[in-house]
Amino acid sequence: SAMASRRETKISMTRFAKVMFRTSSLLLVLLALQPAIFASVDDAQAFALQAAEPYVKQGFQVREDYWGGDLGSGEKKAVRQQLFKGNEYWFWLGTEVDKAKVSVHVYDSDGKLAEESDGWEKGHFAAAHVIPKATGSYFIIVSVEESPEDRTHWALVYGFR
Repeated sequence: SAMASRRETKISMTRFAKVMFRTSSLLLVLLALQPAIFASVDDAQAFALQAAEPYVKQGFQVREDYWGGDLGSGEKKAVRQQLFKGNEYWFWLGTEVDKAKVSVHVYDSDGKLAEESDGWEKGHFAAAHVIPKATGSYFIIVSVEESPEDRTHWALVYGFR
């Protein structure tokens, strides 16, 4: 009976060790995947704001409100924004996915390209510059041109002066 008790203890300790090993292995896998699992629009917004930094030094005021979401490769999203004649605007797009390529373009309410020629795309950052000829609704088209991820988080911030 003492022998049986030791054997049961040994078996239950072995089971316990196996369960603990499996659990800790699963936790390690989840921690390794953590950036992919927990990446978010907030991360993308941090990159969009990073793209805006040099322009703040030039007197642009970055608005607190922003747009965000996730898109697959080749997908686009339209955002409508009221812009005012007499102001100058920059729209900055960012994603946390390093190997992604993104773009942003601005069109007027007639569907004509309304941005200046100094916009840019640099990997997972892009920017568009607009000096509206008239006050009205403008459409900002954000796109994930390509990405290694199925869905790529993006955020769009803007500033004016």
